[in-house]
Amino acid sequence: MFSDIILAMKSYNTLNDYYRKLFGEKTFKVPIDAGFDCPNRDGTVAHGGCTFCTVSGSGDAIVAPDAPIREQFYKEIDFMHRKWPDVQKYLVYFQNFTNTHESVEVIRERYEQAINEPGVVGINIGTRPDCLPDETMAYLAELTERMHVTIELGLQTTFETTSELINRAHSYELYVETVQRIRKQVPKAEIVSHLINGLPGETHDMMVENVRRCVTDNDIQGIKLHLLHLMTNTRMQRDYHDGRLQLMSQDDYVKVVCDQLEIIPKHIVIHRITGDAPRDMLIGPMWSLNKWEVLNSIETEMRRRGSVQGCKAVKQEFINEKTT
Repeated sequence: MFSDIILAMKSYNTLNDYYRKLFGEKTFKVPIDAGFDCPNRDGTVAHGGCTFCTVSGSGDAIVAPDAPIREQFYKEIDFMHRKWPDVQKYLVYFQNFTNTHESVEVIRERYEQAINEPGVVGINIGTRPDCLPDETMAYLAELTERMHVTIELGLQTTFETTSELINRAHSYELYVETVQRIRKQVPKAEIVSHLINGLPGETHDMMVENVRRCVTDNDIQGIKLHLLHLMTNTRMQRDYHDGRLQLMSQDDYVKVVCDQLEIIPKHIVIHRITGDAPRDMLIGPMWSLNKWEVLNSIETEMRRRGSVQGCKAVKQEFINEKTT
């Protein structure tokens, strides 16, 4: 099924086209801040959080993050309907911080406040590989019998030296083991890996290697490629001012993303190849604010090369490979 969803006008397998194929129409992904924390913020495994993360986490663009969960849901879709008034299907995206970093009773109570609303066809859960105990996995497996379930794992890098620099506080080995556990315990769920290009000390070749390891070591169905956004009020801001961080140029970013797309198997859905950051919080790269120019530059470069997603991919077989 995944391999049939390549968007004709793009050189890669886009999320928008995949959702249209899966759900039969355009579908909103509705971001929610459910009040979770992260284990590398609250002292469970470390303090301070990832050095690139703001005090408000990844949910800086959520419309009403302090509102009750159900109210957040309706405020978000009201905002989205201004541009796409006819959309009637929704995926609830528990986005901010680590959305399984609580007891399963708390997780269930928070999720159920939004996922039972009319039009909801699925749930996306942003989390970490060190926050998926068996009892939480069992609940997620229950959810797969009711709706489409996507587990989004924040990997960011496969290099342990970088992990230490950004205070991720879990290993790549644990990540690989957790993907295997999900495939066994929640076999109907889709797994999406998050990677960041431009982390301190990582070269072009290391960024490409991050993707190669991610797609060859792990049975995943989607991948997010983020540009590192240097934000105000982050620990990484100090690295930048001390000269330990060099922000990527647009040309360098386009080249590395195209090299990455070429080695990602064509069935894997590209959930993102750039990101959004609030202008008033962004230190750089400022060129990233022109999102459509970045996207068009990536597509132009892929066509100049005569490349498409997966044209240099190595086929990988997984014993417990997800099927649809």
